Amino acid sequence: MTFLVVRVRSDRGVERGIRDTMSMLNLTRVNHATIVPESSTYAGMLQKTKDFVTWGVVDADMIENLLKTRGRMVGDKPVDDAAIKSGSEYKTVKQFAKALANGEASMRSVDGLKPVLRLHPPRGSKGWGGIKKSYSVGGALGFRGNEIASLAERMI
Repeated sequence: MTFLVVRVRSDRGVERGIRDTMSMLNLTRVNHATIVPESSTYAGMLQKTKDFVTWGVVDADMIENLLKTRGRMVGDKPVDDAAIKSGSEYKTVKQFAKALANGEASMRSVDGLKPVLRLHPPRGSKGWGGIKKSYSVGGALGFRGNEIASLAERMI
């Protein structure tokens, strides 16, 4: 299982430990996203930054869509099958996305692939839905489960 983590809030006035944790997650700016595997280390990092990020479980199709539309190689080149094949053991973006979804690979498995996905702010009338409240009470922060896919669709 793999999580898509999206930064929602700025780090102005935030204690240094949380700011450093967001930096370790490669979430240096608002609307940046990254794909991380499910592990106890990442679970602790997500729990620490829960008031500034939202995350949920993504499948291989969503990861493939994100990589093709918002993924970038070094030099701001788009991610395509040739770039994946030349920088890793995977032959296509679909194969790499499947390995990411299963937890067999990470964003660093491909040489030259930037570990951050720069997303557009959420489109639509709802937008974020409130950046100071938890998702469970109608806001944008914290764990979303499978609903992260609908948010990612609005941000591509």
